[in-house]
Amino acid sequence: MKLIVDIIKKLPGFELKIKLETDNIALGLLGPSGSGKSMTLRCIAGIDTPDSGRIELNGRVLFDSEKKINIPIRKRKIGFLFQNYALFPHMTVEENIGFGFDKSIKLLEKDCRINKKIEMFKLKGMEKKYPYQLSGGQQQRVALARALIMEPEILLLDEPLSALDDYLRNKMIVELKLDLTQFQGITFFVTHNMEEAYRLCDKICILSHGQIEAMGNREDIFNNPTTVAAAKLTGCKNISEAKIIDENTIEAIQWGLRIKLSNKDLHNVKYIGIRAHYLELAKNPEDLNTFNCWPVFTSDTLFRSIIYLKFKEAPINKLDYHVLWDISKEEWELIKKSPLPLKIKINYEKLILMESKGIE
Repeated sequence: MKLIVDIIKKLPGFELKIKLETDNIALGLLGPSGSGKSMTLRCIAGIDTPDSGRIELNGRVLFDSEKKINIPIRKRKIGFLFQNYALFPHMTVEENIGFGFDKSIKLLEKDCRINKKIEMFKLKGMEKKYPYQLSGGQQQRVALARALIMEPEILLLDEPLSALDDYLRNKMIVELKLDLTQFQGITFFVTHNMEEAYRLCDKICILSHGQIEAMGNREDIFNNPTTVAAAKLTGCKNISEAKIIDENTIEAIQWGLRIKLSNKDLHNVKYIGIRAHYLELAKNPEDLNTFNCWPVFTSDTLFRSIIYLKFKEAPINKLDYHVLWDISKEEWELIKKSPLPLKIKINYEKLILMESKGIE
């Protein structure tokens, strides 16, 4: 299984320029709204046409601008799961699932394949129901069954969870992951939600302003983003320009800190970052990379406290801070009673070292 995409398409404000190869490992296309994610899927599916380039799926050329090849949607062997599922409201579950069948397919074969999908996606007893009579999870399973019934070689999912509340989204992620294990083809999942990408995909491609910012194994992309843009898109909130002092020391310019590192290659490092939940209260004030810190203000979520911190000296006002610290409310209730300044440790093993700003 292999998908090769090398296309260019002019869009309002920027140029979509995608060059990638992927196999049957689930690939997540992660990026902010308006970065070209959905257009990439639409070009692969044949809904929109690139200005130039080539798309190849398992050795079949779907699009080639030089050779004037542009295979119609219905012949591309592609399943597409839309953001709102796009179920037909006037059709029953079984009618929706079987909508894409060619008229030449015999009724007996059609019914057999529909029944298999109904069984596979646990929709038994719902065959005659209409979309409005189904839960969000049931609608998703119907849409997924419809996308897979034609035995596509690639499944394209365009932010299918974005309209759901947190509780339902979490439930649907679990169900979708289980459903996708039954699909042996290529899965291409588009989202702007980094948690969805991490939980559903083994491989991540980060898209920014129409261009690939980073691509690779999920763990590598989240743990070691190489650009500021990629770090931000994977949730890093603490980033500073960096200056190499010596082979073991780097200065975080915006934070006013010199941080000691060990066994880190500092060659070409221009920026440094650390995720908010990796800052820690030092157990020993003499620990390496422990700095005086003052809380500037806090911003609470339902279960977490986000503490805005300033290094080295007390803040002048609420805008005078360097980094964000993400801890549980219970931890903060204990820590906030401690005398100031707090002793905050930066674990050099958790630092993100970046070579460029990237496309922002």
